[in-house]
Amino acid sequence: MTWTDNHCHLDDERLAGGASEAIAAARAAGVGRMITIGTDAMRSRMAIDIAAAHDGVWATVGLHPHDASNGVDTIVPLLGEPGVVAIGECGLDYHYDHSPRDVQRDAFAAQIELAHERRLPLVIHTREAWDDTFDLLRAHGAPSRTVFHCFTGGRDEAARCLDLGAFLSFSGIVTFPKAPEVREAAAFCPLDRMLVETDAPYLTPVPHRGKPNQPAYVTHVGAAIAELRGIDVDAVAAASSAAAAAVFALH
Repeated sequence: MTWTDNHCHLDDERLAGGASEAIAAARAAGVGRMITIGTDAMRSRMAIDIAAAHDGVWATVGLHPHDASNGVDTIVPLLGEPGVVAIGECGLDYHYDHSPRDVQRDAFAAQIELAHERRLPLVIHTREAWDDTFDLLRAHGAPSRTVFHCFTGGRDEAARCLDLGAFLSFSGIVTFPKAPEVREAAAFCPLDRMLVETDAPYLTPVPHRGKPNQPAYVTHVGAAIAELRGIDVDAVAAASSAAAAAVFALH
């Protein structure tokens, strides 16, 4: 049984022992592939360097909505680097509004266009911004390989994403008792359109709440989904890894 953590932040200083120890622990837990995520030019560069130093690790290049004011031009030079498998995470975050909303929308639109231009998958962060997220995807066209990372909606939002042809990536939130809408969406989403992630070091799943998250814990996300759906955990590992390989063209 081999898992893929399709969304983690291996550059984050909160990972005990750093990227190398987190990757070793993940492999010991059966997590064979990881994608480390860029959120601005500096973090994207770090993700690329980590991926280059470790087999089975890939990177994305993106401008997070929190950092949208930096300008998308700051990340474009990194898109041609080896090991880059997607654009993002990018999107809209109306919970924190660290960048003005109009600036967020412009940066998101520009990265949708880059995904089309470079024929790369798009990794989306959306928080309290569903309608604007869908409006921009309709206006610019959802890339054929689009992932809603750390899916936080319910069944209705899941259906809207799936209607666009997108994939849903579920995090440790599916282990939280107070997230019934996300759990319903995880039970509803077709297995071949489902990914699993940790978003490490954030959103640590049960039973490790209170500790920084790490890619090794993606197994708990998968186990929770298997329990919700009443299927064997091996089926979730196989399906989610196959979906990740298809979305990100992993070899």
